[in-house]
Amino acid sequence: MRYLFDILHPAHVHVLKYTMADLRAQGHDVVVTARDKDVALDLLDAYDIDHTVLSEQQHGSVNLARELVSRTVKLGKFARSQNVDAMVGLMGPSIAPVGRILRIPSYVLYDTEIASRTNTWVYPMATEVITPECYTGRVRGNHVTYAGYHELAYLHPARFTPDPAKLTMYGLDLDRPYVVLRLPSLLSSHDNREIDTPPDTWLRWIEATSETHRVVISSERPLGTDLDTYRLEGPPENVHHVLAHADLVMGESATMATEAAVLGTPAVLVGATSRGYVDDIERRYGLIRYFTPDRIDEALITARDVLEEPDSPAVAACHSQLIDDHIDVTSWLTDHLLTASSDSARR
Repeated sequence: MRYLFDILHPAHVHVLKYTMADLRAQGHDVVVTARDKDVALDLLDAYDIDHTVLSEQQHGSVNLARELVSRTVKLGKFARSQNVDAMVGLMGPSIAPVGRILRIPSYVLYDTEIASRTNTWVYPMATEVITPECYTGRVRGNHVTYAGYHELAYLHPARFTPDPAKLTMYGLDLDRPYVVLRLPSLLSSHDNREIDTPPDTWLRWIEATSETHRVVISSERPLGTDLDTYRLEGPPENVHHVLAHADLVMGESATMATEAAVLGTPAVLVGATSRGYVDDIERRYGLIRYFTPDRIDEALITARDVLEEPDSPAVAACHSQLIDDHIDVTSWLTDHLLTASSDSARR
């Protein structure tokens, strides 16, 4: 079988990289198309994943629409030229229509209910929509679920072991406890309702937190002079080692908050919108605490309370339970794709 994987975002590289490798190890061909967004291409290069760039991220609704049309046309031509048997991707705005037109099975993974406009027209065109069991959005189409989160495709203990030696790449070590503040770009289409916290709020929190912890900022957006001195510098492919050894991950990224949680690091998330997986982790394990922007003061107090009890046995127990309750998502996904695509080929 020949599989095409379509990468639209840096997180998609992490979610799919091991499935690509597993399929290749089992003798299947894998080709990769990519979108130039943030550090997506850097990650593909770091993992030695050959890829063909079809588009560069645009900004604004009109330009985004033009990009989508252009890359969908290019994807169709590429898929036909490569004689692919199946296409896989997160969100799926290009693989679903191309798959429908060219009669190539398309497998769309997603976990973000608030991307409702895209989901409404993508899902019915996909061969399968694959979501975590905790996904709360409506799926019109063939819906398949699994017991896990996207982040367990690459951070499950079967796939990832935190290495404190990697911290030196970022100027960090275990002798001084630290906190990661994550500030995403908020330029994705599903982020249009998000409101970034004023920089002076974060600066006041950093100054108060620095009495006991070093604060480093992982950011996709300009920070300004006062905050830029805290920017985390280092190879993006190793940032999960940083999250695993932090005492707290704070900020506005649902993905990084979830990455922290599945690594056993408490997270405090501030955002206008939540996600099914965020709510699930908060309700069942308490490893994420979610606050809307109007409750920012509560979020900062909660972060302070977490840092007063680092290495809490309760946190460790909750993390252990989270892992026990869920699967190695990559193993499941690889097996599922092999079965589903073989069934499609026989029809």
